[in-house]
Amino acid sequence: MKNKLLILSLALFASQINLAQDSEKESVKKVVEGFFEAFHKQDSMAMKSYMGENVVLQTTGRNKEGKTMYRSQPIEKLYESIVSIPDSISFEERLTSWNVQVDRTMANAWVGYEFWLNDKFSHCGINSFQMVNFDGEWKIIYLIDTRGKADCNVE
Repeated sequence: MKNKLLILSLALFASQINLAQDSEKESVKKVVEGFFEAFHKQDSMAMKSYMGENVVLQTTGRNKEGKTMYRSQPIEKLYESIVSIPDSISFEERLTSWNVQVDRTMANAWVGYEFWLNDKFSHCGINSFQMVNFDGEWKIIYLIDTRGKADCNVE
């Protein structure tokens, strides 16, 4: 009887841990979704609300010659470029897949995307968001994306 109670107790404890992890993963996903909601509204203040301090922003992909390119830019450049898009241009970053991992105060969201400009496919890739939980609030501290036109599952 004691063994059955021990096994039952361990099973309940494990299920509580899984529920807590699922809840944290959902919180991380909501940060990414909120960031993109602000992105599409061209609201730099709202975008900043999802960011920690000193955010690192990088991009990698291949150029026309097939060589790997890699660049860093200040996060402010992203805010400026999004806000400056004229109303005559429509853009949408469609999120296509999710893989969220959480360990204590650190999380990674590996998010597939397609980027559309004026309703035409532009490119696709992966956004990798690194986050830290600052006393109950997830913030993006690092963002790197890949970009390309091949191997995309475009609608």
